[in-house]
Amino acid sequence: MGELIAGCDEAGRGCIIGPLVIAAISIEKNKEKELKKIGVKDSKELSQKKRVELAEKIEEIAKDIVVFKVGPCKIDTFRKQGVDLNRLESMKFADGLRMLKPQTAFIDAPDTNLPKFTAFMEKLVGSDMKIIARHKADRDFPVVSAASIIAKVEREAEIGKLKNEHGDFGTGYTSDEKTMEWLRNWLKSNKDFPEGLVRKSWVTHKTLIGEKEQKSLGSWMKGKIIK
Repeated sequence: MGELIAGCDEAGRGCIIGPLVIAAISIEKNKEKELKKIGVKDSKELSQKKRVELAEKIEEIAKDIVVFKVGPCKIDTFRKQGVDLNRLESMKFADGLRMLKPQTAFIDAPDTNLPKFTAFMEKLVGSDMKIIARHKADRDFPVVSAASIIAKVEREAEIGKLKNEHGDFGTGYTSDEKTMEWLRNWLKSNKDFPEGLVRKSWVTHKTLIGEKEQKSLGSWMKGKIIK
């Protein structure tokens, strides 16, 4: 077997609903051209249908694939312990790479400080594995593009399950008006969100709960005379 390389990326980092999904894949370096041939690219530039099609082809080309799904409750617990998303992603990337054991790993870096992130990853991995971390690595390295696609497809599958249970809440990102409308509508008839659905350590959750409490107070005060 030739040189083994790996790529790491995530999906769902900034959403309020659903899991953070981390994917790491390994391939023989001489098979990297096969990833280019099937048309892998940053998952955000592909339709959902195309991502699913490519994921199946990636599974045939890859040596191994590792996927971690970190749910909202787990993310909230980590944050309470002082572990932010950058550190959490780094830990999961390292877990995947230790399992895959490539000679070189390409990572879509979550940290703005690339030297700091690279040194931290080298420490976590604890081997002579070469770490190459870049911003927008899913655009520049096919093996990271492939990991990006796998992560996105796995997250979309999880989101589909949640929608079957709770209704169509959109993408789960706070930038999505449909998601925000669903969140507000849910709180009109419920005290809080179902356990494991929403990241309650997010500022957005605290803001929405604050809005609900303010409205409840306003309704209680309506028609009362304060002396």
